[in-house]
Amino acid sequence: MTILQVAVGVIKNFEGKILISRRHESSHQGGLWEFPGGKIRALETPEFALARELKEELNITVTLATPLITVNHQYPDLAVQIKVFLVDQFLGEAQGCEGQVIKWVTPSDFEQYDFPAANQPIITAARLPPYYAILDNIEPTLLLSNLQKILNIGVKLIQARLKNLPAADVTKFIEHAYPLCEQHQALLLMNSAVDYAGTVDGLHLTGRHLMALEQRPENVKLLAASCHNLEQLRHAQNLGVDFVVLGPVMATKTHPGASSLGWTAFTELVARINLPVYALGGMTTDCLPIARQSGGQGIAAVRAFLD
Repeated sequence: MTILQVAVGVIKNFEGKILISRRHESSHQGGLWEFPGGKIRALETPEFALARELKEELNITVTLATPLITVNHQYPDLAVQIKVFLVDQFLGEAQGCEGQVIKWVTPSDFEQYDFPAANQPIITAARLPPYYAILDNIEPTLLLSNLQKILNIGVKLIQARLKNLPAADVTKFIEHAYPLCEQHQALLLMNSAVDYAGTVDGLHLTGRHLMALEQRPENVKLLAASCHNLEQLRHAQNLGVDFVVLGPVMATKTHPGASSLGWTAFTELVARINLPVYALGGMTTDCLPIARQSGGQGIAAVRAFLD
């Protein structure tokens, strides 16, 4: 079966709003909203196709496009592969050059618009930030200090991986940490190995807990999981997990003898699922460009945001 290859842009303006356009009624999936872009022609790179399509459709000139996610989707009548780029640097003022309706939308308002099924992973990726910080087991007195450091540098997604902390200390910490995250418009997830029933923004499944589940837990706003291989990645996708971390990509100080994937294997695994994936293991903030070029959403780390 021939696969239709498409390049699309998640175009973000200085206010943080994202541009969407409505498909003409006569086109495939007509009437639905989508992220602008179009077919990749023979001999075109995805980047060139994206720049050409956005110039033709919106009269904007792309000055920087960063890989965001690749989505493979099978409609009843069509197989598509969508190469998605984050476009937050461009010249010109967007306009519907082909008569299409366009609109700048806050990511939190995406639910108000009907998108094709293939766009759902793109919506998730568009909402997620490039960094995922992990607060690990340390002295309780240092937890809030480390959280404040992470928030001060602008990290918006944080996991409390407090597996060995007494329950009373976990509760006390979250009582202070959750309001602090809210003030900074950051999301706080709890690791599934932590016995905590209070309010947070989501749940991060360990690999063991992920594989033990047969369906997505109810009433979980944001669900993440730790993965190390293709079996876990596919199970996470089938379960409806929102995003995953995959690793270790590089050797780590905490597990110096553990085998690592390397960027080549990371790239190959990410290409086989339709989920935002954070690279984990030996990451520093300098690793973000290679993580994104390898198909990742960004990087996840314990120390990188504290050093």
